[in-house]
Amino acid sequence: MLNPSSSLQRLLDAPVRDGRLVWIGLRTVRRGPVDEVASAWASPEEGLVGDRYGGRAGGKRQITLIGREDLAAAAAFLGLAAVSPAQLRRNLVTEGVNLLALKQRRLAVGEAVLEITGECHPCSRMEEALGPGGYNALRGRGGLTARVIRAGEFRLGDPIVRLDEAGI
Repeated sequence: MLNPSSSLQRLLDAPVRDGRLVWIGLRTVRRGPVDEVASAWASPEEGLVGDRYGGRAGGKRQITLIGREDLAAAAAFLGLAAVSPAQLRRNLVTEGVNLLALKQRRLAVGEAVLEITGECHPCSRMEEALGPGGYNALRGRGGLTARVIRAGEFRLGDPIVRLDEAGI
């Protein structure tokens, strides 16, 4: 843990621009299609309701997030017009917020509060999903994992806001 009065800690605590939620996907079966939905419910006990990975109470990977900007970068690295979040099997796609600035932080997404627990590193299936180079295109851009701290619904277009420690 950094000294709270250090220069680096002050930079890490500096404002982060709010983003917005632009895509929601539920992985209902292993290796099956990802269902794109307009809203979803999350709770600490169930994770992302309807997602096969969400049911691990208190788990660190109840929800996965990736930035639209990171999808665009991966597509550019691969020479593709686009990369779909469904290909990567992520749950939430954000826009306008630097997700890495949210590591180890809490954020509000609609009514829910999430705690970012780590990076969502690419796996070997990215070669299968995106073709040769898929794994390397996502290194450092695979998104983040989160656990649900406070239950709530979120919808497409909802703001994504970093919370301070008292913000729950």
